[in-house]
Order: sequence, then C-alpha cells, then structure tokens
Amino acid sequence: MISADLRVRDHLTHLEAELTDFDLVVRSRRAITPDGERPAAIAVRDGRIAEITDYHAPLHADREEDLGRLALLPGLVDTHVHVNEPGRTEWEGFASATRAAAAGGVTTIVDMPLNSLPPTTTADALTLKRKAAAGRIQVDVGFWGGAVPGNLADLAPLHDAGVFGFKAFLIDSGVPEFPPLTPEQLRAAFQEIDALFLVHAEDPDSVGGHESSTSYADFVASRPRSAENTAIAHVVAAARKTGARAHILHLSSSEAVPLIAAAKADGVRITAETCPHYLALTAEEVPDGATEFKCCPPIRDAANRDALWAALADGVIDVIVSDHSPCTPELKRADTGDFAAAWGGIASLQLSLPIIWTQARERGHSLNDVVRWMASGPAALAGLGAKGRLAVGGDADLVVFDPDATQRVDVERLQHRNPVSPYHDKILTGVVLGSWLRGNPTVGEPAGRLLHREGVK
Repeated sequence: MISADLRVRDHLTHLEAELTDFDLVVRSRRAITPDGERPAAIAVRDGRIAEITDYHAPLHADREEDLGRLALLPGLVDTHVHVNEPGRTEWEGFASATRAAAAGGVTTIVDMPLNSLPPTTTADALTLKRKAAAGRIQVDVGFWGGAVPGNLADLAPLHDAGVFGFKAFLIDSGVPEFPPLTPEQLRAAFQEIDALFLVHAEDPDSVGGHESSTSYADFVASRPRSAENTAIAHVVAAARKTGARAHILHLSSSEAVPLIAAAKADGVRITAETCPHYLALTAEEVPDGATEFKCCPPIRDAANRDALWAALADGVIDVIVSDHSPCTPELKRADTGDFAAAWGGIASLQLSLPIIWTQARERGHSLNDVVRWMASGPAALAGLGAKGRLAVGGDADLVVFDPDATQRVDVERLQHRNPVSPYHDKILTGVVLGSWLRGNPTVGEPAGRLLHREGVK
C-alpha cells in the first residue's frame, strides 16, 4: 500500500514538473539582456518569457533551440513605419510590410497615420485601418493618430480608441489629405490633450524652391539644416510652454543637437529619433539622378552623419527607427532622375538592423547599444511595456542574429512590396536568421496582433 506521505510527495513532484515545463527554451552564448550580453537560456510559457537562467540549466520544454555563438536579441520595435493601407496599398500593405519586418528581426511596428486613405485622423478611420490589417499581419501592429488642421475634437476619441499618440507636420506632407499645422496650431494641439506628439519638423519658410533638377546637391540645398533647426525650435518652445510631451521625427540636422540637449537639460519633455539612412549614407556618395536616395529631410554630408552618431552615444538622440516610406517605382521618377518630382522616402524596414550594425560596430558600439536604440528605446517611447527586452514577464519576441556574417543586398529578394532601395548591391554585416513572436516562429500563418495604447482594450 502506498503511504499518504508518498502520494502527497508524488503529487507535489507532479505539480512542480507542470510548473517548470515550458513551451520553448532558447539557449544562446550571446543573449542581449538588460543586464548586458551573457550566455543564457530563455524559457517561454504562454507567449511570455517565464525564466532567464544559465545557459546550461536543465529545462524541459516542448521545443528547444541551441543557438551556440549566434546572438539572441529581443524583437526590434519600429515606431516609424508607413504601411499605406488602405488606399495606397500598391505602395506597401500590411501583408508585405509585416513580412519584411519579420524578416528583418522587427516584431512590432507602429504605423503612421498617412499615406493611407483615409488618413488616421478620426476614430472611424482607425477602425478602417484595423480592419485592413486584421488577420494579415506577421508581427504586432499599433497605430499613431494624426493631428491636422480642424481635427482638435477628434484627438481625444482617437486616443481613447487606442492610438499611441499623434503625428503632425510643420511642412507640406506630400499628400493633400494630411496638411501641416502652423506653430500656433501645434501649440493648440499640445494643449488639447496630454499625449505624445510626433513632429515632422521642417520650416516651410526656410525651404527653397522645387525647380526640376537631377543634381543631388541642388536638392540638399533646397532643404537646408536651417529648416530643421527653426522648426525644432518651434517644437521645443511649444513643449516648454505647455508641458507637452514632444518627439522629433527623423532628425537629420546635427546642428539641432545642442538645442535638443539644452531642452532636455531644462526638463522639457522632448525626445528625438534618427534613421538608418542618416547614419549609414552620405550626400557625397549620392549620384546625380539617383532618386532612390531622396527622403525629407535629406541625407547630408559625412561630417553631419558622424555628429549624429556622437549624439546617439551621448543620449541626446534616443532611438533609431526606419521611417520606412515606400512608393511605387514610377513615383521615384528614375526615368528622369528629377529630385524635385520624385517621391521622398526610403524603404528599409527589412534592412534596418544590419545597416545599423554595420556602422555601429565600426564605431566601437555593441549589440547592447543597438538593442537600446532599436528595441527597448522605441518600446519605451510608445509605452509598450511588454516589448523590446529579454526580461521575465515580457513578450517572448526573439531574434536570432549572426553579427559576423555578411550579405549583399538584392532588392528583388526583399519582402517589401516594391524593389526600390538605395542599399541595392551594398555589403552589410549581420544577418537575421529567424524570429519568434510570443514564442512562435514569425513564418507561416499570420499571427500578429493589433496593439492598443496601454490601458485601452
């Protein structure tokens, strides 16, 4: 006869086994954790990281992966992506954009309120966005709302519906349905609602004419640093006056760095981002007529690029995001090479990680730095507490990355809808070998979720 004590002990052993069984265990000698790079085993249960322990720890799981010396990163978070669906889906769409994200190690994106039709400037338009994305996304997707002239009354309903904040332009956006705000209208929006405001900061009065030209130097001269500097001063003044939380989008002008640094030192609630094209490309290398390099604000000279890297190292620039802004090949006007007529935007969602790693390691930065700039930083910016970190309780969004391998970019093999990129044929260091979203591979049936601002269901 089995004693009562033995039965109790067997029952407790069984319960303990159930509690310590995991859905997935991933081991890596180069796990990038908030405590730094170290050998570790990441145990996953019900889509969350349940335990982080020693690399060799005995763990039982339904699935196990041992990556050896390959790096294990948290899924990257890209808070500046133009998906363009519905309305301009021929430029990009949720299916293609999220496939590209997953292939590039980006497991969460936040979609910009333009260039879709309608733009996300009302709660009804947000509903249409979500319907367009539902069931078609490989990674998790959240949404920004838009602040445009005349929609002050729509800001609170949009925020209540779950957008993460609001984007505004101080200059022509390039599409008529998303007009810019004046500095006075921006201040009014800041006062209307306590939310994060993202600002495309270029001053229209400082921008030159739009005469046809195939000269890249002419295009850069038409959008000088002073245009950014002046507009950023307007944003800082408005944030200082109202106490609002403001974020400078796609910082290109290194001359604006001291202004942002001083505002931060004064307690102004301001942050800034820059993008892979400003950190990897230079005006000196852009051939005349090469409109695939056109973006606004423009790619500037090598000294400017180096100053942006210094601002990242100093913490003045907070995050790196793609500003993935694709279009059809026809809109890039490769037939004429006319920078004035070409659409301004660069598609790099799938390539952001190797682009940045190529440059970062040449400058002595670590994978920890890259994860801070491209995962935990953007997650914190948007208030995505479960994203961007290898930490117990967080979503099990994981990326396998070979930091020593190289690749030659072939635009025809990218997952972006249209094969247009200034990175074609460039050699990049670092290759994404796979990714998991909440513990499941990002390939196969779309399993991404639609995200809401924290506290909104």
